[in-house]
Amino acid sequence: MFNTFARKYRSWKNYQRTVSELSRLSDHELHDLGIGRGDIEYVARRSVH
Repeated sequence: MFNTFARKYRSWKNYQRTVSELSRLSDHELHDLGIGRGDIEYVARRSVH
């Protein structure tokens, strides 16, 4: 049970970090990566699974 909680917490932290890092990029930088500002949360979710 603790392992499940720890794994979910790590995934959540990674998601939050990814959203934060991508949100700091300019629209131009995101475009260079092929990501729209509206896609940040989707990309972050995909990165933790």
